[in-house]
Amino acid sequence: MLLVLSEEQKAHLGCLPRLGAAGKLDVGVDTIQHCIEGLTYLLTESSKLMISELDFQDSIHVLGFPDELNSVLLQLYLDSRKELRSVLSELAPKLPSYHSLEWRLDVQLASRSLRQQIKPTVTIKLHLNQNEDQTAQVLQTDPSTLLHLIQQLEQALGEMKTNHCRRIVRNMK
Repeated sequence: MLLVLSEEQKAHLGCLPRLGAAGKLDVGVDTIQHCIEGLTYLLTESSKLMISELDFQDSIHVLGFPDELNSVLLQLYLDSRKELRSVLSELAPKLPSYHSLEWRLDVQLASRSLRQQIKPTVTIKLHLNQNEDQTAQVLQTDPSTLLHLIQQLEQALGEMKTNHCRRIVRNMK
């Protein structure tokens, strides 16, 4: 898998050959900042996608850098890949996980003003675990909205079974 860089990111990385050759930095602060941002993006995205050594070389070869700089970038990527992945995994948000679900169906058959009224309501209490803390969310809806929600969730689950989604999920890990 090759890493695809936008034109802006290529421009940000374009200053690397000028910066690496000399000890003097006769360039502006913005140029250095853009160069660092481009290098950061290159290393983090490559680490996130677990790009192989050959794919990384092919990705930076497109930028037209000298072979010496390409080998320095490759060595930097290989040396920092595991550390970057561990830092990225620590920065990932910790999402709540499902613990249990309670539900109740309430039906209002009549009121003082309307004697022949049927108004169903579904109340759901969702228990979640997050960082060893347990929280509860109470949701209330009518049955037609609940059926629509169920259809949307089933459609999303069906979508996850396609080859395209499986490939994306595999590359995210």
